[in-house]
Parts: sequence; C-alpha cells; structure tokens
Amino acid sequence: MKQRFTASVLLCAAMACPFAWAEKTVDMQFRGTLIAPPPCTLNDDGIIDVDFGDRVGINKVDGVNYRQTIGYRIRCEPGIGKWDMLLSLTGTAATFDEAAVQTNRRALGIRIYQNAQPFKVGSALPVDPAKPPLLEAVPVGKPGEALTEGAFEAAATLRADYQ
Repeated sequence: MKQRFTASVLLCAAMACPFAWAEKTVDMQFRGTLIAPPPCTLNDDGIIDVDFGDRVGINKVDGVNYRQTIGYRIRCEPGIGKWDMLLSLTGTAATFDEAAVQTNRRALGIRIYQNAQPFKVGSALPVDPAKPPLLEAVPVGKPGEALTEGAFEAAATLRADYQ
C-alpha cells in the first residue's frame, strides 16, 4: 500500500513539474494614438440640382438622351495619413431599374452612373476624395409602358463617409 501511495505521489509530481517549469510570465503593454479624420464637405453642404429642362420628349427618353453630369465636390481639409472613404447613393429605386431613382411619374426613373457604370440605389463605392468619380444622370422609362406628359422630379441622397 505504501508503495502504491509513493508511486501515486511521484506520478503526480512528475505530471506537475512540466507546468511548473513552463510557467513564465511576460508583461504586455498596448499603446497608440487616436486621431480624427479631417473634416470634409460634400458639395459645400449644398443641394445638388440636375435640371433636365422643360423640353424632355416623352418619345426620346431612352436612357441615352438627356444624359447630364452631376456636378458635385468632395472637399477635405488636409490631415495625417490617407483615409478610406465611401460614396453612397440612397433613395427610392425604380421598380424597373435598380440604378434609377423613382420619380413622381409612375413609369419614369432617373438612372445614375458612376464612371459610366450604373450606380445602384442603396449601394456604396470606395472613392478617393481627391479624384471623385464622374456621376451622371439620365431619364429612363419603364419598358413596355408609355410615358405621359407633365413635370417630374425625384430625390436621392449622396453621402460621403469615412470607413
């Protein structure tokens, strides 16, 4: 019995020894500097207005005619480092075109392009504030539906955010 007890104590001691030998502690320190991104404005905080005029022909709305550049600016104060930025487009998408903002006319939308590619409503894309993408707008009609005469308007929000 005494041998079994001694063997058990030796076995437990042998198993605990590696943990005792391996026990080392190292202190850790963490440090850094918090900085705020430089302030930016989009279009000097003003409204972006795209006026297609009073002579948009209902039979000429084809997603090509009346295409206009959307004039906007992103201005950021100089800061430390390079900051990643997203440009997003929000609004009500036309049911017939996910890159078109719905107008107050049932079968008419305003398709938005960024650098000649459709800019899907509700999406965001990475941008360089120093070289923002070319944005364009063009009226588009719902396929298979005739447009009716009358004034139209649509609204959307363009937003620039740091990532």
